[in-house]
Amino acid sequence: MARNNNKVVPESKKALDILKYEIAAELGLPVGKQMSLHADTEFATELGSIHSSSMKEDYWGHISSRDAGAVGGTITKRLIQKAEEALFSL
Repeated sequence: MARNNNKVVPESKKALDILKYEIAAELGLPVGKQMSLHADTEFATELGSIHSSSMKEDYWGHISSRDAGAVGGTITKRLIQKAEEALFSL
Protein backbone atom coordinates (compact mmCIF):
# COMPACT_ATOMS: atom_id res chain seq x y z
CA MET A 1 0.00 0.00 0.00
CA ALA A 2 1.45 3.36 -1.01
CA ARG A 3 1.72 6.08 1.61
CA ASN A 4 0.77 9.65 0.94
CA ASN A 5 3.17 11.88 2.86
CA ASN A 6 1.84 15.12 1.39
CA LYS A 7 0.87 17.53 4.14
CA VAL A 8 -2.62 19.01 4.01
CA VAL A 9 -1.29 22.35 5.31
CA PRO A 10 2.51 22.45 4.77
CA GLU A 11 2.72 25.85 6.50
CA SER A 12 1.67 24.23 9.79
CA LYS A 13 5.08 22.54 10.23
CA LYS A 14 6.65 25.60 11.85
CA ALA A 15 3.71 26.07 14.24
CA LEU A 16 3.83 22.38 15.22
CA ASP A 17 7.59 22.59 15.81
CA ILE A 18 7.08 25.58 18.10
CA LEU A 19 4.37 23.68 19.98
CA LYS A 20 6.61 20.60 20.22
CA TYR A 21 9.48 22.51 21.82
CA GLU A 22 7.10 24.43 24.09
CA ILE A 23 5.64 21.18 25.43
CA ALA A 24 9.08 19.58 25.75
CA ALA A 25 10.17 22.55 27.85
CA GLU A 26 7.06 22.24 30.02
CA LEU A 27 7.87 18.57 30.58
CA GLY A 28 11.49 19.45 31.38
CA LEU A 29 13.00 17.54 28.44
CA PRO A 30 16.45 18.70 27.27
CA VAL A 31 16.13 19.09 23.49
CA GLY A 32 17.48 21.56 20.95
CA LYS A 33 20.63 23.67 20.90
CA GLN A 34 19.63 25.75 23.90
CA MET A 35 19.28 22.72 26.16
CA SER A 36 22.40 20.79 25.23
CA LEU A 37 23.14 17.71 27.32
CA HIS A 38 26.80 18.59 27.61
CA ALA A 39 27.64 22.10 28.77
CA ASP A 40 31.14 21.62 27.34
CA THR A 41 29.63 21.30 23.86
CA GLU A 42 27.73 24.55 24.34
CA PHE A 43 30.86 26.39 25.45
CA ALA A 44 32.88 24.86 22.62
CA THR A 45 30.44 26.20 20.04
CA GLU A 46 30.58 29.64 21.66
CA LEU A 47 34.39 29.61 21.59
CA GLY A 48 34.41 28.47 18.00
CA SER A 49 36.26 25.17 18.47
CA ILE A 50 33.12 23.36 17.28
CA HIS A 51 31.14 24.96 14.49
CA SER A 52 27.56 25.62 15.53
CA SER A 53 26.45 24.47 12.07
CA SER A 54 27.61 20.94 12.92
CA MET A 55 25.31 20.84 15.96
CA LYS A 56 21.94 19.24 15.36
CA GLU A 57 19.24 21.61 16.55
CA ASP A 58 16.44 19.07 16.32
CA TYR A 59 18.10 16.19 18.20
CA TRP A 60 15.82 13.90 20.20
CA GLY A 61 18.00 10.76 20.29
CA HIS A 62 18.61 10.92 24.03
CA ILE A 63 14.88 11.21 24.87
CA SER A 64 13.12 7.99 25.90
CA SER A 65 10.21 6.67 23.85
CA ARG A 66 7.89 7.30 26.79
CA ASP A 67 8.90 10.97 27.00
CA ALA A 68 8.68 11.48 23.23
CA GLY A 69 5.25 9.86 23.29
CA ALA A 70 4.20 12.18 26.11
CA VAL A 71 5.12 15.16 23.93
CA GLY A 72 3.14 13.74 20.99
CA GLY A 73 0.17 12.92 23.18
CA THR A 74 0.13 16.40 24.69
CA ILE A 75 0.33 17.96 21.22
CA THR A 76 -2.67 15.87 20.14
CA LYS A 77 -4.60 16.78 23.28
CA ARG A 78 -3.98 20.52 22.77
CA LEU A 79 -4.88 20.40 19.08
CA ILE A 80 -8.16 18.64 19.88
CA GLN A 81 -8.86 21.13 22.65
CA LYS A 82 -8.26 24.07 20.29
CA ALA A 83 -10.47 22.50 17.61
CA GLU A 84 -13.29 21.93 20.11
CA GLU A 85 -13.00 25.53 21.34
CA ALA A 86 -13.20 26.75 17.74
CA LEU A 87 -16.26 24.58 17.03
CA PHE A 88 -18.15 25.51 20.17
CA SER A 89 -17.47 29.22 19.79
CA LEU A 90 -19.49 29.35 16.54
